[in-house]
Amino acid sequence: MPEEYHTVARAGVHETEVNRSRFLCALAPAATEREAQDFIAAVRKEHADATHNCFAYVIGADAAIQKASDDGEPGGTAGVPMLQMLLRRDMRYVVAVVTRYYGGVKLGAGGLIRAYGGAVGEALDAVGTITRRRFRLATVTVDHQRAGKVENDLRATGREVRDVRYGEAVTIEIGLPDSEVEAFRSWLADVTAGTAGFEPGGEVYGDA
Repeated sequence: MPEEYHTVARAGVHETEVNRSRFLCALAPAATEREAQDFIAAVRKEHADATHNCFAYVIGADAAIQKASDDGEPGGTAGVPMLQMLLRRDMRYVVAVVTRYYGGVKLGAGGLIRAYGGAVGEALDAVGTITRRRFRLATVTVDHQRAGKVENDLRATGREVRDVRYGEAVTIEIGLPDSEVEAFRSWLADVTAGTAGFEPGGEVYGDA
């Protein structure tokens, strides 16, 4: 699995014009292929009068699901360059729909490839992207006496504190990069005089 990937924080639309044709690129985050398809259907319904509604989406941190459609444009001139732009920018869990309103001037294959790929690239810049990094989940167990200081130190050093639970002891769930697990284990032993428990867990992606 990659250490990190990019996605869009929100849905958004950016419009460009090429030789009198309007290109509207709608972007949205999509956790599943179903979400991506629902978004495509909604855009197609909104722009049912458009000449073309081409799409591309990438689902999975490892880009396991990739789909693209030219929607009537010459083969390989719309969906594929859109998909290539998403992959070039390391975008994941994202769907892009480029709606074209034909302006009367033919662009040719090269022009279409540049227009569709460029529309996605410009929309990514306009809407904005976020980086999500791979984290190792871990559970720290500490006594009540030391818990407050440990939690404050974790937050002060920029650790991702995901949950704090109070019982007989205090359980703090954190996320940290794999490369820092051993250094963190040593730090925790130092600040708690070796009394804290540390249990590494699974992996998740979180905001970098």
